[in-house]
Amino acid sequence: MKSEVEMQPHHTPILRKAVAGVVLLVAAALAISLVIAFVKAIFVTVLTVVVVLAILWALKTIFW
Repeated sequence: MKSEVEMQPHHTPILRKAVAGVVLLVAAALAISLVIAFVKAIFVTVLTVVVVLAILWALKTIFW
């Protein structure tokens, strides 16, 4: 008489490692994407501040 555990199909370690590798690659890609998006957001914010300051400086130089 076989137990319930023995009746379940066995997954090969190679398949489990392959799935773990794919999950790891997807997680790494998402993490890299988030880091790039964060850096881009900071860059755009800094660039916007620089442009506004440049416009204010130019207006001050022309009109005052």
